[in-house]
Amino acid sequence: MIFYIIIQLLLVSIVATSAMTWFSYAVSNAFRELYKEPVLLSYAINKMKIDFSAQSKKNWGWLLHYVIGFLFVLGYHIIWAKGMLPISPLSALILGAVSGVIGIFSWIIIFKMTHHQPPIDFKGYYIQLFFAHVIFAITATAMYSITLTILILTKAYVTV
Repeated sequence: MIFYIIIQLLLVSIVATSAMTWFSYAVSNAFRELYKEPVLLSYAINKMKIDFSAQSKKNWGWLLHYVIGFLFVLGYHIIWAKGMLPISPLSALILGAVSGVIGIFSWIIIFKMTHHQPPIDFKGYYIQLFFAHVIFAITATAMYSITLTILILTKAYVTV
């Protein structure tokens, strides 16, 4: 059963992180600002003086972005499985708002730790980051509901 939950959480996190990333890229392009989390992560890796090639830093930026997305989804799963919040549109908004605040504080810490001051509008970045996390949580909640339903139906009709 654990195997199926891990697959479910991987699928949910990939879809939700991709939706969030798409939103960030769209806002970045619309406002002609660098609001792309994987790119900013690769710049932060660069500032840490880790000896990777430029392409490796880009790849690590993307990988870290998706790993962080998985960790958020894992947190949501624990909250839902323990019954702390129901799987609902309201809980998606609550989780999105909390995740947005966590994301903003995390980026403030990343920028301070790496002494990286990209030439961006920080207020604009943090506003879009908040809404990107709301989109992440809404997508994660919807995908979690769909995959949970599939898991329940599969377990009910398939025996191994």
